[in-house]
Amino acid sequence: MAARIWLIRHGETDWSRTGRHTGRTDLPLTANGEQVAATLAPTVRQLSPELVLCSPLERARRTAELAGLEPDELTSDLLEWDYGAWEGRTTAEIREEQRDPHWLIWDHPVPGGSTPGEQLDEVAVRVERVIAHCAPVLDSGRDCVLIAHGHVLRILTARWLGLPPIDGRLFALDAGRLSALGFEHQTRTITLWNSASATL
Repeated sequence: MAARIWLIRHGETDWSRTGRHTGRTDLPLTANGEQVAATLAPTVRQLSPELVLCSPLERARRTAELAGLEPDELTSDLLEWDYGAWEGRTTAEIREEQRDPHWLIWDHPVPGGSTPGEQLDEVAVRVERVIAHCAPVLDSGRDCVLIAHGHVLRILTARWLGLPPIDGRLFALDAGRLSALGFEHQTRTITLWNSASATL
């Protein structure tokens, strides 16, 4: 089978459970988040990745640990989108404040707040560096594993497929789930998405 990039979104946190935008706030997993992350271990034991990259935030590092992975590198390129003024807020709250019932993080500028905030295209630049980092490993026929966050992994998936970064909004991704990017012949594809487990 052709080499793949395995994606693991961190387990549940209090903020992910309640739909709050969680960018750079360093939250722990909930008890449920820890349990779900641990259920990934049987699948992870079947992998033999050449490269494991992880976000430096606690929720990603703990998910990696519970899934049985030891990162080769903690990289800021896998940090979650910096939501700036929207940090800790739900979509419903922001829509009410903006008086815009259709507001989405995907198609509006991100204003600075306690952090500078980050625009979608800036996140895309980061994930393209991650893909480039994985490329020689994939070319050698070996797998990579990325442990990170929902939006950043969705944007990475869009860029893997050659889509604009805003198309990451099309790929719903739950906490504690496993996905994989790969190839059909030489065409980049999604080979698994938003799964609790995988049969290899």
